[in-house]
Amino acid sequence: MAFQVAVFTILGLAFVAQIAVAQSVADTVTVDFFNGIINQAAADCAGKSFYTRQAFLDAIGSYPNFGTSGSADENKREIAAFFAHVTHETGHFCYIEEINKATYCDTTRTDYPCNPDKQYYGRGPLQLTWNYNYGAAGNAIGFDGLNSPETVAQDVVIAFKTGLWYWMTNVHSVIGQGFGATTRAINGAVECDGKSPATVQARIDYYTNYCTQFNVAPGDNLSC
Repeated sequence: MAFQVAVFTILGLAFVAQIAVAQSVADTVTVDFFNGIINQAAADCAGKSFYTRQAFLDAIGSYPNFGTSGSADENKREIAAFFAHVTHETGHFCYIEEINKATYCDTTRTDYPCNPDKQYYGRGPLQLTWNYNYGAAGNAIGFDGLNSPETVAQDVVIAFKTGLWYWMTNVHSVIGQGFGATTRAINGAVECDGKSPATVQARIDYYTNYCTQFNVAPGDNLSC
């Protein structure tokens, strides 16, 4: 009985911690902030009836270090950076799936073998792409990313979880280096080092706008 009580206590504390994380981030990602982004999408955008603030808040319960592991200002900058990239990747939450669809199968990644009947093009808030990302995200989150990549475009909580998984795996560790480092971690090979300055600037503009809304300085090293 004592063991059962201890287990229930631990589970209860974990649940309370998840609620606390969601509430902490929710204080920054307000209804007005989220709606201020998605309301800029056209009425006929598929994402407008897909993405919701509540789904985002449900997803962050699985990522307790997102927007919570630094100072108050650092946390706000991380949240601003995440939504800046999401805004750019989805066109203000307009797109669920990539416009120019391709297979995106890296056959050298034999650890994540492609299903020949599936395509691994961008889906979700950070447009998860490539078989190895779908496979790894699926393993971490709990869905069959290689055989059912379309799940990311069908389940909005999983969609947000893939974005947060990618962020925490590839971006979170460089947030202290400035916003430019986050762009490099997301699409540096295509955009950084002068390859697409207009795209880099568009991301910066979203970021600085959101920092202003959060009443926090954007910091240095904004470009890549």
